[in-house]
Amino acid sequence: MNSRLGPTLTLVVIRPVFFALAITVCPIITACNTMHAYAEPSNDNSATEIQAVVHAQEAAWNRGDVEGFMSAGYWHSPGLTFYSGGDVTHGFDPVLARYVKRYKTGDAEMGKLAFTNLEVVPISSDAAIVRGRWDLDFDKQPHAGGLFTLVFRHLDEGWRIVHDHTSVAK
Repeated sequence: MNSRLGPTLTLVVIRPVFFALAITVCPIITACNTMHAYAEPSNDNSATEIQAVVHAQEAAWNRGDVEGFMSAGYWHSPGLTFYSGGDVTHGFDPVLARYVKRYKTGDAEMGKLAFTNLEVVPISSDAAIVRGRWDLDFDKQPHAGGLFTLVFRHLDEGWRIVHDHTSVAK
């Protein structure tokens, strides 16, 4: 091999290898850093404050206060979203109407509500995901329960649910 072509040929081969390595490794490092940041609470009090909101909702429900349940936890905005049973409801007032229709109209009973297995996962200084289980014990009808995922945002009025996805166990 000609000594004058050796270094040139080496650079031609090495540059694409370094480029390919950089394209592969940099996103992996970034993803690992992002995942690490996601798992760390951004505010030591946020989980406690969010759990207090959820427990205030539970207490309002168990007093028979649907309006208090909504006001304690949900964002009072048309931007609120509620997904359950294959239905999508937009806005605070329509979500409230859905709860009233289901649990306060006619012979409907509210039952005793319990939220358990709460897991608060902060995703930024003003947002968190909350996962857990809900159970309703009724006097006159079968027990109901399921799982939920809530998206909380820290707003002027405090931590509020901006999105609720609730499932019902069969």
